[in-house]
Amino acid sequence: MTDTTTPGGGARTLRVAVLSFAHVHAASYIALLRDRPGVELLTADPDAASAPADELRGREFAAQHGAPYVDTYAEALAWGPDAVIVCAENARHRDVVLAAAGAGAHVLCEKPLATRVEDAEAMVAACDAAGVHLMTAYPVRFSPEFATLRGLVEDGALGTVLGGTGTNNGKVPAGRAWFTDPELAGGGALADHVVHVADLLDALLGQEVVAVRAVTNRVLHGDDPRVRAETGGLVSLTYAGGAEVTVDCSWSVPDGAATWGGLTLQVVGTSGTVEIDPFGAHVGGLVAGGGRQAWLGFGENLDALMLEHFLGCVRSGAAPGPDGRTGLRTLRAVVAAQRSVAEGGSVVRLDA
Repeated sequence: MTDTTTPGGGARTLRVAVLSFAHVHAASYIALLRDRPGVELLTADPDAASAPADELRGREFAAQHGAPYVDTYAEALAWGPDAVIVCAENARHRDVVLAAAGAGAHVLCEKPLATRVEDAEAMVAACDAAGVHLMTAYPVRFSPEFATLRGLVEDGALGTVLGGTGTNNGKVPAGRAWFTDPELAGGGALADHVVHVADLLDALLGQEVVAVRAVTNRVLHGDDPRVRAETGGLVSLTYAGGAEVTVDCSWSVPDGAATWGGLTLQVVGTSGTVEIDPFGAHVGGLVAGGGRQAWLGFGENLDALMLEHFLGCVRSGAAPGPDGRTGLRTLRAVVAAQRSVAEGGSVVRLDA
């Protein structure tokens, strides 16, 4: 584990490497880190050669975003980063995280943590063995709306939580062909979207998922040969305390919509019901002369809040959250849902 203090006891500049540009959030992280005081940035994207020609990756992507660049992960890790942000394709997370842990760097890894439970377990174990922290990138956890909901639940204002409904719907990912490739992504809309809602419930209930049932289909974008994964699904999660939650996940937002999509969570308790819509704060309307729909969001930048927490923990040595074990639990729920789909919608027990 690296020391983030100077010999005089003050905070020194943190070295942060963004490894891979495969995930759409890479550009956001680079923009937030590039000119941040007290942070030195380096990037690498060696797998860009395998990306489709229409995906702007590698050195060209780094130049466009004003980020220093090296050709290999080995070069980036030899630089001695204090922390790395892993934005590789989901199936490639394991190798990058294990390399980062071996270099003694703290890790913020994009979600889902992996495509296979055994890979996520190896990632958690490697970071533990290296004495570095592993955090899973769930930015919605940092929304003020969720903080309010969590406070109400913890204060008992809703009574006993009985269940709820979550939605996470968006556009079919564009410009990142791997997102719709089951091999690299680990699935489609189910893998892409259920984990965000599962993370909020993990924090809210503090309980394990004990049973999962799911159905999916490819009705949406079914005529697009590039989309080989499920594009819509419904997942039922049963928690150890008895709460039942249904999650609606899909790539159902039209390509021409003003925003990518959104997430909502309604929680029902014995004493009340609360619904949050973290991405719903906006000013909407038509753009003059163009007839296009406008969506002008306002409020907090959740990526910025998440990075603030992660970098603060790197400096202080505190454990960040949601951690790797949270990512592992939410992945287990997704893998159980995929098994349920494969078995015709059967109930899959995780507590057996």
